[in-house]
Amino acid sequence: MATGVLGQASIAAANTNQTIYTVPGSTTATVNINLLNKAATTCSVRVAISAADTPTDAEYIEYGTVLPANGVLERNGIALNAAKKVVVHSTSTDVNVFVHGYEE
Repeated sequence: MATGVLGQASIAAANTNQTIYTVPGSTTATVNINLLNKAATTCSVRVAISAADTPTDAEYIEYGTVLPANGVLERNGIALNAAKKVVVHSTSTDVNVFVHGYEE
């Protein structure tokens, strides 16, 4: 079972869903999610805990959240079932996403 960094990425394409981490089968995970805006301008982000790479409306935990210039968004202590995905969408490619925690 992994602990520490479970997934990290820079947003590859603006306005596109990007899966950052998927919980392995027969495993649960508790994660923290950090998003960093590296740009000098604001952007809008979405974060979902999803069963698929394309989340449904009900799976978003952040939607249209404004990430300030050089700002950080943190969500902590999120419990995930097996096969759940952390999916992020951003209006900017200047966003880094960092998922850390532990699997059991």
